Amino acid sequence: MKLKYNESLPKYMLNVYNINCINSLQRSWLHEHGCTHRHSYLRHFNCFLNEWDMHEDIAFLDIETSNLKANFGIVLCWCILDDKGNLYEDRLTKKDIMSGQEDKRCVQSCINTLSYFDRVVTHYGTYFDIPFLRTRSLIHKLDFFPHGYLYHTDTWKMAKRSLCLHSNRQDVIAESLYGKTVKTRISHPDWRKAMLGDVKAMDEVVDHCEKDVIDLKKNYYTLLPYCKIIRSSV
Repeated sequence: MKLKYNESLPKYMLNVYNINCINSLQRSWLHEHGCTHRHSYLRHFNCFLNEWDMHEDIAFLDIETSNLKANFGIVLCWCILDDKGNLYEDRLTKKDIMSGQEDKRCVQSCINTLSYFDRVVTHYGTYFDIPFLRTRSLIHKLDFFPHGYLYHTDTWKMAKRSLCLHSNRQDVIAESLYGKTVKTRISHPDWRKAMLGDVKAMDEVVDHCEKDVIDLKKNYYTLLPYCKIIRSSV
C-alpha cells in the first residue's frame, strides 16, 4: 500500500477530505495550524490537503458477469476510470474460454490494475462487485487485497443516505440529477453470445461497462459534498 499520510498528523485528521464534514476537534486543529501562506488551514483548506498530501488515487470500477453469484458465474469484463480520465479495461476472450481457466486471467488483470490505486469506488460494490471479485480470486487461488490495503466507497450507500429517490440504481441517480444517463441496454441473446466468446457481443458488453463508470464517477463527485468519506477497506 502507498503510505501518503505523514505520521505526525493526528489520527483524527486522517479522515478529513471535505471541510463541510468536519467535527469540532478537527475544526480546532485546522484553526490552530497554518500553511506556508501564514493562514490557518481552516481558511486555506486546500493548502492542508496539498501540504499533507491527502490526495488519493481513485479507481472507479465496474464489472460485468455471467451470473450474480460467483460460484456459478464468471467475470466477462471490467472497466476502471481514474481521476485523470484514463480508462483501463479487460475482457474474457475465446482463448480464455478454450484454456479451461475461465476468467482467471481477467480477474488477475483487474487486481493488478487496482493495486496502483488508494481507493476504489463502485456502485453497490459492497454487496456485489467486491465480493464477486474476491470470490473469483479465491476460487482461482489468486491473492486478493487483504483488509486495510485498498479503501472502498460505495455510491449506492452515498445515495441512500443523501437522497430521496424511488430507486438508488446508478442510472436513476443520473437521470434524476442530470436529466439523462449514458447507460446502455443489452439484450439477453447478446449476453449469452458474449459468454461464448462472440467478439461483437462482447464489444457491446464492454461499451456498457465503460458507460457505467462514466456515470459512476459523475455521481460520486456530485454526492461527495454531502457525505463523509471514511477509510473503509474492501
